[in-house]
Amino acid sequence: MDDLDDMDEKVIREIFMDEGIIKKKDLEREKRLLYNGIACENSLYVLNKKNKIRLFAYKVYKHKLFDNIIMFLIAVSSIKLAVDSYLVNYPPDSLTIMVSENVDIFMNVCFLFELITKVIAMGFAMDDGSYIRETWNQLDCFIVATSLLDMSLTNVELPVIKILRLLRTLRPLRVISHNIAMKLIVASLFESVGAIFNVMIVVLAVWLMFGIFAINIFAGKFFYCSIGKYTYKTKYQCNVNGGSWLRFE
Repeated sequence: MDDLDDMDEKVIREIFMDEGIIKKKDLEREKRLLYNGIACENSLYVLNKKNKIRLFAYKVYKHKLFDNIIMFLIAVSSIKLAVDSYLVNYPPDSLTIMVSENVDIFMNVCFLFELITKVIAMGFAMDDGSYIRETWNQLDCFIVATSLLDMSLTNVELPVIKILRLLRTLRPLRVISHNIAMKLIVASLFESVGAIFNVMIVVLAVWLMFGIFAINIFAGKFFYCSIGKYTYKTKYQCNVNGGSWLRFE
């Protein structure tokens, strides 16, 4: 066992293959699954597919815990946004505000780490399967960029910065990019917008037809008392221009 610990992983694989413990087909299948769907050969023009840094980033990106941790951080960030609405009147130098700002910095650093890990593993933009080629990753990248810009301009008081702070409310949308079921629902919704719009036009046309029909059939039929419209068919008296009293029944 001590000898195996000192050996390189490739040498151990070759020994296991010779002994029949690992089949060659399984090894070839594993190689095919590695970087599946990612066409980028050199991430950031430097890291090829055999680079140890890129392999480590890819394994982290594909690990089950990675998505679960990011989902947890998104949930915490969303709760923090809700809590921040109750901290508006707190003084800037209070302990509560300082803790809130430090939590915000921690969240931004974690999301930046996620972005960098994915960019190293997938490549940024040039090839198919790269990070920015996916629509949901574009949304994630935009939210992370605005959050970092907002964090770097914390002490600057400008109207434009207030708009950037409002973009924090987009953070909960990152849940969609990490949930396959929600991705399918949102994608289906966007694809059905045209059909829904056509149905709305048909419904409005039907409403218009019935509206015209009702006006022609019932026009002038629903009379009511012009002096007291809530006393229709009841005894009512009123003084007209200070003269005689009129009685309606």
